[in-house]
Amino acid sequence: MSFFARIRRTPDPADVAVPVASTEPVASTEPAGTPRRWRRIAAVVTTVVAALLVFAALVAPNRLSRLTPGGFARLPVEALAGVAVLVLLPPRVRRVVAALAGVLLGLLTILKMLDMGFIETLDRTFDPVLDWPLLGDGLNFVQRTYGVPGAVVAVAVAVVVAGSLVALLTGSVLRLTRVAARHRTASLRTAAVLGVAWIALAATGVTLVPLLPLAANSTAALAYDRAGQIRVGLQDKRAFAAEAAVDAYRDTPGDQFLTALRGKDVLVTFVESYGRVAVADPEFAPRITALLAAGTRDLAAAGFGARSAFLTSPTAGGGSWLAHSTLLSGLWIDNQQRYHNLLASDRLTLDGAFKRAGWRTVGVQPAVTRAWPEASFYGYDRLLTAQNLGYRGPLFNFASMPDQYTLSAFQHDERSVPGHAPIMAEMALLSSHSPWAPLPRLVDWNAVGDGTVFDGMPETGEAPNVDRTRVRDAYRQAVEYSLNTLISYVLTYGGDNLVLVFLGDHQPAPIVSGEGAPREVPVTIVAHDPAVLARVAGWGWQDGLAPAPTSPVWRMDTFRDRFLSAFGPPAGPAPAAPVPPSPVPSPSTH
Repeated sequence: MSFFARIRRTPDPADVAVPVASTEPVASTEPAGTPRRWRRIAAVVTTVVAALLVFAALVAPNRLSRLTPGGFARLPVEALAGVAVLVLLPPRVRRVVAALAGVLLGLLTILKMLDMGFIETLDRTFDPVLDWPLLGDGLNFVQRTYGVPGAVVAVAVAVVVAGSLVALLTGSVLRLTRVAARHRTASLRTAAVLGVAWIALAATGVTLVPLLPLAANSTAALAYDRAGQIRVGLQDKRAFAAEAAVDAYRDTPGDQFLTALRGKDVLVTFVESYGRVAVADPEFAPRITALLAAGTRDLAAAGFGARSAFLTSPTAGGGSWLAHSTLLSGLWIDNQQRYHNLLASDRLTLDGAFKRAGWRTVGVQPAVTRAWPEASFYGYDRLLTAQNLGYRGPLFNFASMPDQYTLSAFQHDERSVPGHAPIMAEMALLSSHSPWAPLPRLVDWNAVGDGTVFDGMPETGEAPNVDRTRVRDAYRQAVEYSLNTLISYVLTYGGDNLVLVFLGDHQPAPIVSGEGAPREVPVTIVAHDPAVLARVAGWGWQDGLAPAPTSPVWRMDTFRDRFLSAFGPPAGPAPAAPVPPSPVPSPSTH
């Protein structure tokens, strides 16, 4: 028998006729030792708990920063409307509607909890259409950071919490509905009085906590917002197809690509979580900009020049692959649906242009620990991952190997090969990936070997932490390590023909960058040949490794075309984009 069938068959005490009391004495049916008073107290307590659960679910915010006692001092209009509607419905319909309302309230509460997690890590709310694959990536992060037992516990807790919430809230709504139906007149009068109070509070905008008015409608607004977000997510596939159909470089012959970089080894290197906050936050900027200034001087003494600016990333806090694919494809990839559609397309990527022009292309992805279907889309001549980079040293939480080892292995396997063809490598550096601890230390490059030189470092380093001050300090140290490693690599192995493009993939999580921080990341081009930097002189980028506060800010998806245009003949006019049937707005965030 189904759940709702049982609801329909269960009589509602409020709708059962009460027989006329008999004058004959009736023997008590209560078990001996079970006073009726205690049963009544238990019933009252259960009802109060049910009311508190429903109230908390209705007024709870979807941000951890607003989860304060004052955030619950609100009057939810959904409760008033629910009482008015439910007590007036026919009994059977009332029970079904109450059960559905309880399930919906449970699901919306789970959605609020997902929002809390997404806002804390990705600085945006959860998208009910596009974000489900990210839950698997989050589980992978937990497994790599805390091991398989930690991942199993995380899944078990999530399942129990989600199931319990839906069950408890459904039961609570059903109980409160029965109570309200038994006291129909009093319930309607109370709802009417509180409804007038709600209207008055809404008209005056009274608040106890900023951005949380006493007249609450947050749960209804959340449901309405996500319904619109679902519509936008479903339409986004069509909008992306229209954008992807336009590519000025699709049919460009290989001999016309990147003519100004012939003979150069070009490294496009993503530094994990290297966001604008690293060079702008007063807590980080003095040390990191001093490091970059010293690096600029050391590189200049070795004959290298550099130019820097900012790019706007499509993501924040995580989702590095979205930033990588945006930069390389020249398309705005800000969700998983777009990412999967890109992988199924024949879009020309930046590394694809290098390959067409005769470069040997290499993907260096130390985070990849299993089969990686993306490799076939990017079309690398060789893919280096955790499986074949040969690392034998200790693991540093999510960063499976130190950045120095990644660069050293790439140098040994590719750039140190005598007479090698020009190489274009797209590389990810992981040491500045959260949780930013423990960290390796820079060692002599000749001692890197198979990575066992790093043995013992994780045990003597800082452990992962959730304290904001310690997390921010760990972030700064991680970025300093990654930047120092890159500078040291160029000074050690650069050579006359190296062109290094390094950039952040996204801002760090809000615990470091703050909620609502701009999604901007530093980007730098380093080259020994002055002719290379002369090609970008018109970009207006800042001299040196550190971008200035007034440096240009480009969207990351514009980089591919600007780069190809600067280092080769400009493309012809792009074909006109198909006009989508209707505009698709971007999903809103709270």
